[in-house]
Amino acid sequence: MPPLRVGGETHIAIGKQVFIGPGSWLQVIATDEELSSPVVQIGDGTRIVGSCTITAARSVIIEKNVLMAARVYVSDHIHAHGSRTVPIVEQGIAGIRPVRIREGAWIGQNVVICPGVTIGRNAVIGANSVVRKGVPDFCVAAGAPARVIREVDQTVQK
Repeated sequence: MPPLRVGGETHIAIGKQVFIGPGSWLQVIATDEELSSPVVQIGDGTRIVGSCTITAARSVIIEKNVLMAARVYVSDHIHAHGSRTVPIVEQGIAGIRPVRIREGAWIGQNVVICPGVTIGRNAVIGANSVVRKGVPDFCVAAGAPARVIREVDQTVQK
Protein backbone atom coordinates (compact mmCIF):
# COMPACT_ATOMS: atom_id res chain seq x y z
CA MET A 1 0.00 0.00 0.00
CA PRO A 2 1.58 3.31 -1.02
CA PRO A 3 3.56 5.19 -0.11
CA LEU A 4 6.27 2.54 0.10
CA ARG A 5 9.99 3.30 -0.03
CA VAL A 6 12.12 0.59 -1.64
CA GLY A 7 15.88 0.46 -2.22
CA GLY A 8 17.83 -2.40 -3.77
CA GLU A 9 14.67 -4.01 -5.10
CA THR A 10 16.59 -6.50 -7.25
CA HIS A 11 17.63 -8.19 -3.98
CA ILE A 12 14.15 -8.29 -2.39
CA ALA A 13 11.74 -11.23 -2.79
CA ILE A 14 8.11 -10.91 -1.68
CA GLY A 15 5.80 -13.93 -1.56
CA LYS A 16 2.14 -14.28 -2.44
CA GLN A 17 -0.67 -12.50 -0.58
CA VAL A 18 1.72 -10.26 1.37
CA PHE A 19 0.44 -6.95 2.73
CA ILE A 20 2.89 -4.12 3.39
CA GLY A 21 1.26 -1.05 4.88
CA PRO A 22 1.86 2.60 4.02
CA GLY A 23 4.97 4.41 5.13
CA SER A 24 7.10 1.27 5.21
CA TRP A 25 10.69 1.09 3.95
CA LEU A 26 12.37 -1.98 2.47
CA GLN A 27 16.10 -1.50 1.88
CA VAL A 28 19.06 -3.57 0.76
CA ILE A 29 22.31 -1.75 1.36
CA ALA A 30 24.98 -2.14 -1.29
CA THR A 31 28.34 -3.13 0.17
CA ASP A 32 31.72 -4.00 -1.29
CA GLU A 33 30.95 -7.73 -1.15
CA GLU A 34 28.87 -9.48 -3.78
CA LEU A 35 25.29 -9.96 -2.60
CA SER A 36 23.43 -13.19 -2.90
CA SER A 37 19.93 -12.65 -4.12
CA PRO A 38 17.52 -12.21 -2.45
CA VAL A 39 18.87 -10.47 0.64
CA VAL A 40 15.42 -9.59 2.03
CA GLN A 41 12.80 -12.34 1.79
CA ILE A 42 9.19 -11.94 2.89
CA GLY A 43 7.14 -15.16 2.93
CA ASP A 44 3.63 -15.85 1.68
CA GLY A 45 0.76 -14.48 3.73
CA THR A 46 2.87 -12.13 5.84
CA ARG A 47 1.16 -8.91 6.98
CA ILE A 48 3.14 -5.79 7.81
CA VAL A 49 0.84 -3.09 9.18
CA GLY A 50 2.79 0.01 8.21
CA SER A 51 5.54 2.49 8.99
CA CYS A 52 7.91 -0.48 9.32
CA THR A 53 11.57 -0.57 8.28
CA ILE A 54 13.34 -3.69 7.06
CA THR A 55 16.95 -3.00 6.16
CA ALA A 56 19.61 -5.55 5.26
CA ALA A 57 23.17 -5.85 4.06
CA ARG A 58 23.27 -9.69 3.89
CA SER A 59 20.13 -11.48 5.10
CA VAL A 60 16.74 -10.72 6.61
CA ILE A 61 14.30 -13.59 6.17
CA ILE A 62 10.70 -13.23 7.26
CA GLU A 63 8.96 -16.57 6.81
CA LYS A 64 5.31 -17.09 5.90
CA ASN A 65 2.29 -15.86 7.86
CA VAL A 66 4.19 -13.46 10.11
CA LEU A 67 2.22 -10.60 11.66
CA MET A 68 4.07 -7.33 12.15
CA ALA A 69 2.41 -4.38 13.88
CA ALA A 70 3.16 -0.72 13.15
CA ARG A 71 6.59 0.88 13.46
CA VAL A 72 8.65 -2.33 13.67
CA TYR A 73 12.37 -1.95 12.83
CA VAL A 74 14.35 -4.98 11.59
CA SER A 75 18.04 -4.81 10.66
CA ASP A 76 20.92 -7.22 10.11
CA HIS A 77 23.53 -4.51 10.76
CA ILE A 78 24.36 -1.43 12.83
CA HIS A 79 25.95 1.88 11.93
CA ALA A 80 29.71 1.90 12.42
CA HIS A 81 30.66 4.44 15.07
CA GLY A 82 34.37 4.00 15.79
CA SER A 83 35.65 7.40 14.74
CA ARG A 84 35.39 10.61 16.73
CA THR A 85 36.13 12.77 13.68
CA VAL A 86 33.86 11.24 11.03
CA PRO A 87 30.08 11.71 11.26
CA ILE A 88 28.37 8.40 12.02
CA VAL A 89 26.30 8.65 8.85
CA GLU A 90 29.57 8.55 6.86
CA GLN A 91 31.19 5.62 8.72
CA GLY A 92 29.33 2.84 6.96
CA ILE A 93 27.88 -0.26 8.60
CA ALA A 94 29.21 -2.93 10.96
CA GLY A 95 28.07 -5.93 12.99
CA ILE A 96 26.38 -7.67 10.07
CA ARG A 97 24.58 -10.85 11.21
CA PRO A 98 21.54 -12.54 9.65
CA VAL A 99 18.03 -12.10 11.01
CA ARG A 100 15.22 -14.65 10.70
CA ILE A 101 11.62 -14.35 11.82
CA ARG A 102 10.11 -17.81 11.72
CA GLU A 103 6.70 -18.84 10.45
CA GLY A 104 3.65 -17.59 12.31
CA ALA A 105 5.45 -15.16 14.64
CA TRP A 106 3.68 -12.03 15.85
CA ILE A 107 5.78 -8.89 16.30
CA GLY A 108 4.14 -6.16 18.40
CA GLN A 109 4.10 -2.44 17.79
CA ASN A 110 7.35 -0.40 18.03
CA VAL A 111 9.59 -3.49 18.29
CA VAL A 112 13.28 -3.32 17.33
CA ILE A 113 14.90 -6.54 16.10
CA CYS A 114 18.70 -6.38 16.20
CA PRO A 115 21.32 -8.14 14.05
CA GLY A 116 21.84 -11.85 14.64
CA VAL A 117 18.36 -12.53 16.05
CA THR A 118 16.13 -15.47 15.22
CA ILE A 119 12.53 -15.29 16.42
CA GLY A 120 10.97 -18.73 16.70
CA ARG A 121 7.85 -20.23 15.15
CA ASN A 122 4.62 -18.76 16.53
CA ALA A 123 6.61 -16.66 19.01
CA VAL A 124 5.12 -13.39 20.24
CA ILE A 125 7.17 -10.24 20.82
CA GLY A 126 5.46 -7.69 23.06
CA ALA A 127 5.06 -4.07 22.04
CA ASN A 128 7.98 -1.69 22.60
CA SER A 129 10.50 -4.52 22.97
CA VAL A 130 14.14 -4.49 21.87
CA VAL A 131 15.11 -7.99 20.75
CA ARG A 132 18.88 -8.47 21.06
CA LYS A 133 19.02 -12.28 21.26
CA GLY A 134 17.01 -15.17 19.88
CA VAL A 135 13.53 -16.11 21.06
CA PRO A 136 12.60 -19.83 20.98
CA ASP A 137 9.59 -21.29 19.19
CA PHE A 138 6.22 -20.86 20.94
CA CYS A 139 7.46 -18.31 23.50
CA VAL A 140 6.34 -14.82 24.48
CA ALA A 141 9.13 -12.28 24.96
CA ALA A 142 8.92 -8.64 26.03
CA GLY A 143 10.99 -5.81 27.42
CA ALA A 144 14.05 -3.74 26.65
CA PRO A 145 16.03 -5.86 26.30
CA ALA A 146 13.44 -8.52 25.51
CA ARG A 147 13.40 -11.68 27.59
CA VAL A 148 11.16 -14.75 27.47
CA ILE A 149 8.31 -14.27 29.94
CA ARG A 150 6.39 -17.46 29.21
CA GLU A 151 5.80 -20.33 26.81
CA VAL A 152 2.60 -20.67 24.81
CA ASP A 153 0.42 -23.34 26.44
CA GLN A 154 0.43 -26.52 24.35
CA THR A 155 -2.99 -27.62 25.58
CA VAL A 156 -4.92 -24.67 24.13
CA GLN A 157 -6.56 -25.63 20.84
CA LYS A 158 -8.04 -23.37 18.20
